[in-house]
Amino acid sequence: MAQDKIEAIVMIEILGKPPEHLVSTLEEIISKIEKEIGLNVKEKKIHEPKELKENKELYTTFAEIVIEAEKISQIVALAFKYAPAHIEITNPEEILMSNHEWNDTLNGILMIIHKYDEVARILQNENKILAKRLEELSKKNKKD
Repeated sequence: MAQDKIEAIVMIEILGKPPEHLVSTLEEIISKIEKEIGLNVKEKKIHEPKELKENKELYTTFAEIVIEAEKISQIVALAFKYAPAHIEITNPEEILMSNHEWNDTLNGILMIIHKYDEVARILQNENKILAKRLEELSKKNKKD
């Protein structure tokens, strides 16, 4: 039995300045999502940036994107890759998955987590090296 395509509404929020940069950044993100294999962007709307009440120098906006996916694993990958503020699956009501599909989905999640962990470890090591180098330079400057 063929599974219906999965339809979801994805909300991506962004904060920064200038306001036109926020819009162009969201356009770039949507463009990247449109190129993802197995995903189809059906609708997209970028809202006008609004000034933050608590910080008049920053703006915020968001995009509403209706996507269609062949598999739930593609929506999970989108969640990790683009970190949307919200995802709502609107269709189908129920999603049936075989153990093979669950394995693919879970292993995909683990792969992404391991990549993030690797980046974090590299940054921690680089931070230690830089701190040590800064300490050495500081000691050298005190001697001079």
